[in-house]
Amino acid sequence: MTEPSSPIPAEVVAMPNAATETIPAVVERLRATFASGRTRSVTWRRSQLAALERLLAEHEKDFAAALAKDLGRSATDAWLADLAPVAAEARHARKNVEKWMRPKRVGVPLSAMPARAWYEYEPLGVTLIIGPWNYPVFLALSPLVGSLAAGNCAIVKPSEHTPTVSAVLAELLPQYLDADAIAVVEGAADETQALLAQGLDHAFFTGGPEIGKAVMTAAAAHLTPVTLELGGKSPAIVTANANIRSAARRVAWTKMLNSGQTCVAPDYVLVESSVRDEFLAQLQKALDTFLKDSPKLLPLVHSRHAGRIEQLLKKSGGRIVRGGNVDVDGAAAELSVVLDPALNSSLMTEEIFGPILPVVTIDSFDAAISHVQRGPKPLAVYLFTDNRKEQRRVLDEVSNGGTVINHLMFQVLVQELPFGGVGNSGMGTYHGKWGFETFSHRKSVVRKATWPDPDALYPPYTLFKKWLLRRVF
Repeated sequence: MTEPSSPIPAEVVAMPNAATETIPAVVERLRATFASGRTRSVTWRRSQLAALERLLAEHEKDFAAALAKDLGRSATDAWLADLAPVAAEARHARKNVEKWMRPKRVGVPLSAMPARAWYEYEPLGVTLIIGPWNYPVFLALSPLVGSLAAGNCAIVKPSEHTPTVSAVLAELLPQYLDADAIAVVEGAADETQALLAQGLDHAFFTGGPEIGKAVMTAAAAHLTPVTLELGGKSPAIVTANANIRSAARRVAWTKMLNSGQTCVAPDYVLVESSVRDEFLAQLQKALDTFLKDSPKLLPLVHSRHAGRIEQLLKKSGGRIVRGGNVDVDGAAAELSVVLDPALNSSLMTEEIFGPILPVVTIDSFDAAISHVQRGPKPLAVYLFTDNRKEQRRVLDEVSNGGTVINHLMFQVLVQELPFGGVGNSGMGTYHGKWGFETFSHRKSVVRKATWPDPDALYPPYTLFKKWLLRRVF
């Protein structure tokens, strides 16, 4: 989703409790820290990860209040969706980082013998993490865990659309982490471009494909490698072999989270015609229960986004079977269910990123697979079926970032799994060791002895030498 630029000047950074620095000065300071070598030790890495855990525990109320102000998020959802996953990620990395850092020995072919060969992990340098607004703590700090575990310096650029959270991060991160190695730069698109213009060692972006392209273009000018987490239209497929009540409850719960403003939320449901009516009935029942204590209109990030949600509903071409009300000025909307929208409507071609759930009736399981295959590769695919052949077919025939069978979104919480997209839904992965590897360079090393040093390797190449080299190499 494309967002407008902020009027904040591009080269000025608000640094709490310190003199104002320009972006080049911030980068120069972090580069000097990295060059000193102090971020490379396992002691430094563990201390930073432990400090991050402590920050989240000691300031849970501050973050919850900021999330409530910016996004209308409840304290329970703030802990569940933003704080707890980062704390778990940091704890996992702190316990495993020494093991991840160990050099890995590999075999040597006959042509290179005698020798020893291995690869070791080297930190990249100064990294940039560009966070989104929908989970502004989790999606800024979870990549930071990987960067810290890898021994890097890092700049965190929070979203300008959650200004309270951004200010809390800018104030607290320098108090808990090494302030000469970790910096927070507040601002908008201009600040992001100014940071990318510094030729940093890695850029990690979470957001929509269009802004992702702009980030990649700016990074390409300096050959800065990028990780892009971009989302997409993630389908939930409900077959006739599914537990319909379970599928409906789980789809309802995950679509509610953060008012549907989640990159791995179910974007739409494909349900077989034979179980469509039962699924809709169970979905309505689940939503009635889950939304009982919630406001009728769920909060959205801003009125412009609410206006977009309203237009998606108006032009869907389907039947609204639940909800339908949007308060554009108040930036809020009902959780709406749209039955059989037009497949060429914006509702079915754009990522919704809001509280609308299209339910599309399909004639067969084959039709569901064909529909997903025709579109861009999604970040996630959710399949509800107890049939192992159907499960295997989706895994074999549908290309996507990650798949969950008989539930949704749990791929984000398994730290041993790589999390990331493919094609239009992103490139690169993180979480756990995968985040450590994303922010590391795998350096190859071969060590040879000075003896033996056979003459057969060197010219002039006689017929015998040529014969021997062809046998060895």
